[in-house]
Amino acid sequence: MKRRIRIHGLLALLWLGMLLVGCKVSLSGISIPEAARTVSVENFENQAAQTNPAFPQQLTEEVRQRFLSQTRLQVINSNGDLGFSGVITQYQTQSLALTGNETSALTRLNISIKVKFDNRLNPEKNFEKTFSRFADFQANQPLSAVESALLQEISEQLVQDIFNEAFLDW
Repeated sequence: MKRRIRIHGLLALLWLGMLLVGCKVSLSGISIPEAARTVSVENFENQAAQTNPAFPQQLTEEVRQRFLSQTRLQVINSNGDLGFSGVITQYQTQSLALTGNETSALTRLNISIKVKFDNRLNPEKNFEKTFSRFADFQANQPLSAVESALLQEISEQLVQDIFNEAFLDW
């Protein structure tokens, strides 16, 4: 009986292994074309009415670092097998959550970016899409006091959104 369970377990593992190889699913959930060797990430530009002057470069570097740390791709300056470029289209704060005396308890930092993805190996996967994320902070704090932490939080979410859109084939 134990031998039979062991054989069934091994067969199940073998089947799962073949399924994963056949579907090109990775444990991280991303699917990067096998033929892709390089990725280029152009500097994000600012087109928003206002922004933190360091944010475009911060976002660009976070996208590049994601590829360096989580893929086998070589990051190059231009003409990669896969290419990303983008612009920051919105960087704005708005008051939220009015209190009893009609003052705002929270402020929200909204950031939107428009990203263009060029897959030179499979142009059908190309896209141009806008991604938006936000983070809230206490209204009694000036933006300058919390901006660095908010930008880190928002840029991590935006980078994940970009990565998911380009490489998740669900």
